[in-house]
Amino acid sequence: MSTVAFDTLKFVERFEAGGFTSAQAKAAASAFADATGEQLVTRQALRDELSPIKADLKETEFRLDAKLTKMEGELSLLKWMLGLVIAGILALVLKAYFPH
Repeated sequence: MSTVAFDTLKFVERFEAGGFTSAQAKAAASAFADATGEQLVTRQALRDELSPIKADLKETEFRLDAKLTKMEGELSLLKWMLGLVIAGILALVLKAYFPH
């Protein structure tokens, strides 16, 4: 992942311009640099890192959609088969009660 170096001088100057003393600005810059590891991630680096994940998600979505379509077809076939079985049972019951 590409990173951008942290500009502590600019950071200190901005704090001083905002009313911090030189010691306060330097302490804040030092604390921030320690907390961030002196590296900030660029947006492009994040996009580059997320790109394969997005591709995997799209492929997974496509596979799930295909499976869902297949299952819908199987369910439709099952409904027809169940309907035929019920119709056959109904025909046998009607024949038993109404032989002519």
